[in-house]
Amino acid sequence: MSTTHNEAKNGDIAKTVLMPGDPLRAKYIAENFLDQAVLFNTVRNMFGYTGFYKGQKISVMGSGMGMPSIGIYSYELYNFYDVDTIIRIGSAGAYVKELNIYDLVLAESAWSESTYALVQNGCGESVLYSDSALNTRVETAAKTLGYRLEKGRIHSSDVFYREQKINDAIAGYQNQGCICVEMESFALFHNANITGKKAACLLTISNNILTQEETSPKEREQSFGRMMEIGLEAGID
Repeated sequence: MSTTHNEAKNGDIAKTVLMPGDPLRAKYIAENFLDQAVLFNTVRNMFGYTGFYKGQKISVMGSGMGMPSIGIYSYELYNFYDVDTIIRIGSAGAYVKELNIYDLVLAESAWSESTYALVQNGCGESVLYSDSALNTRVETAAKTLGYRLEKGRIHSSDVFYREQKINDAIAGYQNQGCICVEMESFALFHNANITGKKAACLLTISNNILTQEETSPKEREQSFGRMMEIGLEAGID
């Protein structure tokens, strides 16, 4: 069935979906990593593709920016398209000096001040967890490929531009144990929890807020190859 936001039909989408925020990153993955990739969605240019990686069917679809956006797409994938597993592959800003540009972070949990979960079904938790078994698959894939992962709690923020002094804000987020920030995973983990499905989040550090190092939009679109490889390897049996 198609939805308001996704024109795919039953069977068009694999059981496992890699979900970058940028739909152009989904396009890049499909064109450079998947065999026989077929475009299943163009609604709002939120591109989704299904193809084969090492002989196994797998899909990749953009989520857009922020929790409301990934909240819609992941909910529909889990509930209407029979998707079992979503691995978010995204970018993040580092809150600690120890994280450098292009370092890889596996989110064990996401802390947020967002009301997404509260509004969605009354969940008042501020910390939500990824699937531990799926995380193990991600770790195993990274080790097999020879890539190092950092693990920890991340901050899922509703706000990109803030008036509060950033150093004051970072101190508060560090007190919650957060090592970096992105804008989607808290909602993804919530949707996985309420549907009994699996979710993980693998991030590449695109900028360090403390040191002011950063990458360009083109680099974020195409230069996160290690994260893409790990996600694909973790997504196959």
